[in-house]
Amino acid sequence: MKKIVQINEKIKGFNKRVHIPGDKSLSIRFVLMASQAIGKSVAYNLLYSEDVLSALNVIGKLGINFNIKRNYCEIYGKGLNGFSFKDNTTINAGNSGTLARLIFGLLLNTKKNVILKGDKSLSKRDFSRVIKPMKNFGQNIKSKKNKLPINIKGTNYPRPINYFETKGSAQVKSCILLAGLKTPGEIKIKCIPSRNHTEKLFEYLKLPIKIKKEKNLEIIRYKGIKNFKGFKYKIPGDISSSSFFIVLTLLSKNSKILIKNINVNKTRTGIIDILKIMNAKIQLKNKRIYKGENIADIFVESSKTLNPINCPVEMNSRVIDEFLLIFLVCAVKSKGVSKFKKIGELRNKETDRLEFADKLLKKIGIKTKITKDSFTIYGNPNLNLKKKKYEIKEFDKDHRACMVSFIAALSLGENWIIHDVDSIKTSFPNFISLLKNLGAKIN
Repeated sequence: MKKIVQINEKIKGFNKRVHIPGDKSLSIRFVLMASQAIGKSVAYNLLYSEDVLSALNVIGKLGINFNIKRNYCEIYGKGLNGFSFKDNTTINAGNSGTLARLIFGLLLNTKKNVILKGDKSLSKRDFSRVIKPMKNFGQNIKSKKNKLPINIKGTNYPRPINYFETKGSAQVKSCILLAGLKTPGEIKIKCIPSRNHTEKLFEYLKLPIKIKKEKNLEIIRYKGIKNFKGFKYKIPGDISSSSFFIVLTLLSKNSKILIKNINVNKTRTGIIDILKIMNAKIQLKNKRIYKGENIADIFVESSKTLNPINCPVEMNSRVIDEFLLIFLVCAVKSKGVSKFKKIGELRNKETDRLEFADKLLKKIGIKTKITKDSFTIYGNPNLNLKKKKYEIKEFDKDHRACMVSFIAALSLGENWIIHDVDSIKTSFPNFISLLKNLGAKIN
């Protein structure tokens, strides 16, 4: 794939059925949980993106064998204490914040030192959110300003913890749950609801997890150490990846799309709920349950003009990876003012996505107001681009920033040059080929 692409015209109307690759969050969690099982685990439709390949390479460095096939992946776990590696082994999480944070939990009781590294982008991110609870468990962690590289050494006497997670971070919650696998006694997490794939996987594997709601919070308990056998899992399609095609269809004239077999877990469908509030034509069809996860086909039709939105704060955690797309829709399809509050978390992604969104929308002629943790968009459904050439390069290997640039270019027209296209491989390696199947002309 070229590092730079050109898009010189709008996509024409389409009526297509597409299959989206496996869910990235579930793929990474499968790899990590399978490494802790006893015996062979098999995943079908595992996403072979850079982030998931990094997860496989990490468990490989820690002594777990795996076998990658075209249609499935086999992992040969050795149980909860099955990691085997030399002292001062270096593992590389690449660009994956999910992998880097979750692996702390599985290294809770390792007797040897591990050096956790990442790429340039990941090395800029703050890991204090996971370092704090893991130190409470007794894990030995050494870092400079809570950033990678980080030295991790386990404890012989892990302590069960009672932790209040205040940011709505599924990564922190999952890290603590994975550490709980290796901790005698009961751990307790009090948290703001967020994506719950780890909890669903624990329930499917019949691990002793208990979850109850208390006002606007969740109380999660996990008790004791329990080995579990290898398992089979068919990874459904990724809702975050699907969102690019949902939005492209909404923004394109005379278009329809059916996106098959997508994970529509309620903690992940904030983008669908927000777009429906804005009066977008989106339907969930063929709904069913697979191993605790909600699966459906998503049908979308073009929309003429949508309503602006004052986005409910409580929806933020359910749409955290899709905000860039929501901003684009509000900018070019809604007539009126859309407001978003308490979204400072967007500044802590691969790049500062709030700043990126502001620059992108202003570049195409949309009025915005930005603060530390809020964003206001003055929508213009009659937008006509004033420039002939638009160059997008203000992001640091951020796959979602790159892909939303494609959607802007294909829906708005004129001449676009998009840099760092290789970043797409982080989560969606066949993104461009699927766009071309819809009729997009990409050079």
